[in-house]
Amino acid sequence: MKKKKLIIILSAILVVIILLIALYFLGLTAVSKDNKTILFTVNTGESKTDIIDSLDEKGLIKSKISAYIYVFLHRNMNLQAGEYELSESMSLKEILNKFHTGNIKQEENTFSMTFVEGKRFPYYASLIADKLGIDEDEVINTLSDKEYLQELTREYWFITEDILNEEIYYPLEGYLFASTYEFYNGSNIKEMVAKMLDGMDMVLSNYKDEIEKSEYSIHELLTLASIVEVEGSSSDDRAGVAGVFYNRLKANMSLGSDATTYYAAKIDFSDRDLYLSEINDINAYNTRPAAMAGKLPVGPICSPSEESIKAVINPEEHDYYYFVADKNKDTYFMKTYAEHAKKVAELQASGLWYEYN
Repeated sequence: MKKKKLIIILSAILVVIILLIALYFLGLTAVSKDNKTILFTVNTGESKTDIIDSLDEKGLIKSKISAYIYVFLHRNMNLQAGEYELSESMSLKEILNKFHTGNIKQEENTFSMTFVEGKRFPYYASLIADKLGIDEDEVINTLSDKEYLQELTREYWFITEDILNEEIYYPLEGYLFASTYEFYNGSNIKEMVAKMLDGMDMVLSNYKDEIEKSEYSIHELLTLASIVEVEGSSSDDRAGVAGVFYNRLKANMSLGSDATTYYAAKIDFSDRDLYLSEINDINAYNTRPAAMAGKLPVGPICSPSEESIKAVINPEEHDYYYFVADKNKDTYFMKTYAEHAKKVAELQASGLWYEYN
């Protein structure tokens, strides 16, 4: 009886081992026959686990377990940093060997572009349009297509259906990470934007645990970060500025951000002063009216930098409700509007008042 039981147990173990081996080798095969080029970046200092996780997120491998086993069995394999040309038709072995040999993409037939942080979506659209020799409206319309946007919500963990809100001016406002990127000659609008979204993915992934624990959605965090980006651009303490906005939200006060009012009116700071009607306009972006008390705008008002994103995720805790920064970026925090008005008058009188340009 005992012998029979032992045989059953050993047989079960053997079946499990066979299944694991089968799954392992299945995981080594290519995801599909699609040989479309996909650019993949291995960053300096990234662990093998991080690299495998990124490959899995982008759908370039069939099984993370197989990949973990493979790198464990090939512990001498060094995955070198760089930008690689991959495709779904490549097997796991081919991909990892490419990383090991450092077979990065060739620099010829490429061009680089720098996107400045804190700018509005039309700015990025105009840069892309100029480079591709097309009309800016074509870029904006392409990146506002509902089917395309829905595809993005499935592809990127941080893009949700919040961007489909009809009151939002530009669906991808705040989601394009500003940096210097390299593109292939012949790249189209979506390929260029994918690079910028990948850039945002890389930044936000550093704070994924904090984001998931936050009482605010990722869309709300990016919205607040975009306000901090503009309002705190002259400040040396963005975490303190973020703390002020959080305090106002919790106290059911309006944020009172001029930056949101200008955005709502589609006017740049340098264009002109706002009309009273624009200041008081009830708009999904304008945080000046009492109707917006305790509320964030419907979406971001610019592309925030990592510094502003970090400030919103890890704000400074204090009991201030007002702030102002001078020309030297020194920031002053106040509890009451009277204190705020007094400090503004002092800065204006001493020639330290900061003016947007």
